Amino acid sequence: MNDTVPDTSLDENPPGTQLAVPELSLLMVQLLKGVLYRDDDEHLWASLLRLQARVREHAAILLLDLLMDEAEGYAFLKSRPDPDESEAAPRPPRLVARRPLSYPVSLMLALLRKRMAEFDAGGGDTRLILARDEIVELIRVFLPDGTNETRLIDQVDATISKVVELGFLRRLKPAAGSSPQAGPERGHYELRRILKAFVDAQWLAEFDSRLEGYRQALSAGDAAPEANDA
Repeated sequence: MNDTVPDTSLDENPPGTQLAVPELSLLMVQLLKGVLYRDDDEHLWASLLRLQARVREHAAILLLDLLMDEAEGYAFLKSRPDPDESEAAPRPPRLVARRPLSYPVSLMLALLRKRMAEFDAGGGDTRLILARDEIVELIRVFLPDGTNETRLIDQVDATISKVVELGFLRRLKPAAGSSPQAGPERGHYELRRILKAFVDAQWLAEFDSRLEGYRQALSAGDAAPEANDA
């Protein structure tokens, strides 16, 4: 005779009742999907502050590290660096894929990071809002003389869209009463502060020499991918 008492714990919830998703699960799913911003979800951010030690443990199982900046209000998961080629250790699998960036995208990120540094040096507001035309002007001086205006605008719009996709720019909704002809590409963008984690201070210190490399590449019409990854 089997005296084992059957487990009825799963029957304690009435039919149709949905079990609450644990906070840790919500955090891991959100971080695996992309960046978590404090301003976008203050409740989930508060959970991260409480559970960050457990998030780091779970991320480590996937060979990921949690990068978190409480002052700036963002957090994301990043793949651990590959072992040195001089070591015999095999290269681990990568959950977060590296994406090579084109020269125009790399150039725009460099210029936006420089603009952010100048903005921060001036103090004041922490949100940097740029008009689309301001971004166009940042790029214009690095393109060859005689560049067709229509082609310039198309290229910059395409590059802006890519930077938005990468999460470094966020399109802002048009203000109430704005012209209906003004599409999102002619509006304003918030430069997300996570760019500071992607383009660090050491990289910024070499800004001038890197810009000269971009200038030469664009003048030659070179579209080869830049070494930086997103």
